[in-house]
Amino acid sequence: MALFLFLAAIVLAAASPAVGQLPAGFLSIDCGLEANYSGYKDTDTGIVYVSDDPYVDTGKNHRISADSTYQRFYQTIRSFPTGERNCYALPTVYGDKYIVRVMISRNSQMISLLWPTLPQFALHLGANYWDTVQDDSTEVYEALFMAWASWAPVCLVNTDQGTPYASAIELRPLGNELYPAVMANQSMRMSIRCRMGQTDSSITRFPDDQHDRYWWTTPTNPMWANLSTTSDIQEESSLFGVPSAILQKAVTVVGNGTMLNVTWEDRLFIEFMVFLHFADFQDSKIRQFNVYFNNDSPLLYTPLYLAADYVYSVVWYSSTNGKFNITLVATAKSLLPPMLNAYEIYTLIAHSTPTTFSKDFDVIMAIKFEYGIKKNWMGDPCSPSQFAWDGVICRNTSDNIPRIISLDLSNSNLHGVISNNFTLLTALENLNLTGNQLDGTIPDSLCKLNAGSFIFSYNSDQDVCNKTSPSSSRSRATILAISIAAPVMVVAILGTSYMIWRVKRKSNFFAYNPPRVLEHTNASRNEKYHWDHLQENENRQFTYEDLEKITDNFQLIIGEGGSGRVYHGRLEDNTEVAVKMLSGTSSSGLNGFLAEVQSLTKVHHKNLVSLVGYCSEKAHLALVYEYMSRGNLFDHLRGKSGVGENLNWAMRVRVLLDAAQGLDYLHKGCNKSIIHRDVKTSNILLGQNLRAKIADFGLSKTYISDSQSHMSATVAGSMGYIDPEYYHTGWITENSDVYSFGVVLLEVVTGELPILQGHGHIIQRVKQKVDSGDISSIADQRLGSDYDVSSMWKVVEIALLCTEPVAARRPSMAAVVAQLKDSLTLEEAREERGLKENPTDEVAMLPTSGPSAR
Repeated sequence: MALFLFLAAIVLAAASPAVGQLPAGFLSIDCGLEANYSGYKDTDTGIVYVSDDPYVDTGKNHRISADSTYQRFYQTIRSFPTGERNCYALPTVYGDKYIVRVMISRNSQMISLLWPTLPQFALHLGANYWDTVQDDSTEVYEALFMAWASWAPVCLVNTDQGTPYASAIELRPLGNELYPAVMANQSMRMSIRCRMGQTDSSITRFPDDQHDRYWWTTPTNPMWANLSTTSDIQEESSLFGVPSAILQKAVTVVGNGTMLNVTWEDRLFIEFMVFLHFADFQDSKIRQFNVYFNNDSPLLYTPLYLAADYVYSVVWYSSTNGKFNITLVATAKSLLPPMLNAYEIYTLIAHSTPTTFSKDFDVIMAIKFEYGIKKNWMGDPCSPSQFAWDGVICRNTSDNIPRIISLDLSNSNLHGVISNNFTLLTALENLNLTGNQLDGTIPDSLCKLNAGSFIFSYNSDQDVCNKTSPSSSRSRATILAISIAAPVMVVAILGTSYMIWRVKRKSNFFAYNPPRVLEHTNASRNEKYHWDHLQENENRQFTYEDLEKITDNFQLIIGEGGSGRVYHGRLEDNTEVAVKMLSGTSSSGLNGFLAEVQSLTKVHHKNLVSLVGYCSEKAHLALVYEYMSRGNLFDHLRGKSGVGENLNWAMRVRVLLDAAQGLDYLHKGCNKSIIHRDVKTSNILLGQNLRAKIADFGLSKTYISDSQSHMSATVAGSMGYIDPEYYHTGWITENSDVYSFGVVLLEVVTGELPILQGHGHIIQRVKQKVDSGDISSIADQRLGSDYDVSSMWKVVEIALLCTEPVAARRPSMAAVVAQLKDSLTLEEAREERGLKENPTDEVAMLPTSGPSAR
């Protein structure tokens, strides 16, 4: 494995040349550039391009032009005349989001030097279909995805319409908060990304866009008028990170027009997701309009003044003819016509083909690099089955995840020692290394794979791990048969006797079915149960007309969750409430909504949001719950405007203690434990007196019996907070919430986001600083030195315990509550003494060492 990490480091080093102005993680590959060429810097962007040789095993290089008027990477290509599938392996970080682009020259004059017609072929991202390179002028193919392993295969697949080839491949890291629709089980193909208004260049990219997205300039339209500003556009949301340079220009309707229309057609795909980006340049007149996606119901919208904002379709829209229509229509009270600054349209990359278990993929890649194996070892090792790697046999688990169970590397000209990496293929049942030039000792743990039933062939066809003579095998088989048959017969007799006895006494017994986890996979089947269950509680039932009155026709949006938008409202007695409307009728949104219903109706605690009532009309499903006037903890930590003063350390610890008590109640205070599954700072809401309550139970899961130790669940939650053990295994436990809360603790201590692009995860960042023993290097700089050092260290220590990689080592939430109470006592004692602590004086007074070694 060490060699694998070393090789990966070399590849990553090549991916990140020493160019100071480039964001970390940019990888720019010039396909066909000679391997001995050290790379070059693009004169327009400053981006460094390198040879593709370290990232691909096959193909043929061609230099098709020396014309300096073309971009440099279009002057060379790599073609793949042999093999049905040829793949690049791009280094990624598991769980991070990326943009990947394949650039393909469609200059017929240059390509005609190699082939009489432009080749057509397919692109695959990992095991799944991405796009088709057609006989047209399209040169940029882009996808957004979440890395499922340490390598992302980008494959060119021959469809018998010419030789596949590529000019360049670009990989760009995205912030993990960007594009919420990009998830572990769902990627997006870019159909178009456009900026509006007049500009000199046809494409805007890096350095104007730090993520190096391509923004094409929309052609002029006689029905549109250009708008622009030189003022900076403030970023109000981190969901899309559209740069100010893009938002400083826009279009509106000419004359007295009231409707702005954008149409788009994509003949290959029928499922679309649309993102519209806005920023108004004036605030003297009302600009209000309805947004229509195709023929869907309108969404009322008012753009913000000099601030980035957006409207997007939270579901995938279907179009039978591949056409999509965006319409903005001014309302009657609007004094200005609609405007639009930019838009993006994506299509779905369905993960219809399961990808190899990430750890197996990483290990087999390490073995490939260690021994220099070529063969057809490209792309996903197991999927699709017609492209499975030679010598690799896989089997799908009950969760439909392919695992490598057999590896035949016989007569593969392997040299060196038997790698420890083989022991990391934990599902491996058979390994054949015969006919190679291997030496050294056999790793001790290799024969222990698969509980000792592992078959290993090395210097001969004999099984090294289970050496037995024929006679002893026969005698063992006889003994084994007797030892199995005898107990089976006894059990059968006892079982028959028991069933006869039970039938005779069945009037005194009831049938028992073993408890099982109820996954909300069929909303229509479960919906009636949940709403009937809700009506049994003492909660008010609202009509949709009631909700319109309460919210003043849904005027004020105060949040947006996984199930829908949340609106501010007032009851008849002037009590403020939050109204959560279920958006659309998607099963995922409905399931989350019903999960929240189930949780809210059976939990009552001072640190959990309270349900006021509900609306269950057929077309309108809503929850009405108490309004938390001070917003969420995330916004307070970011210093967002409108949320009040910055929280001092005592306030922060009190908020953490409140939240911990709420989470502890979910785990241990209910009849059956509830796992929240989406613990994060934006789901910790603050009341008028800054008392905290946990909200948003849309992903919560309830144990079905008291004896359960875990549940299986599709991975869900928010990136940066998800328990890695849960992510890898799909097993959800209370410890998964504990991990997420540990991230929250570190976020509150440091004031930093869980994931900072180019700086890794908050856990690693804090651990690197702990060894220095200087708490000031960890604590949020806005706190100054105004905190008790021991109090702060106590929170850091419990946070690191909560985020232990092994779930069994994490504390319970009850233990976390106790530690936070101690931390608060220390800080309150400091406040009472009226001390203004100075870190340099503190060394002599209080302990300054970091958390104890574990």
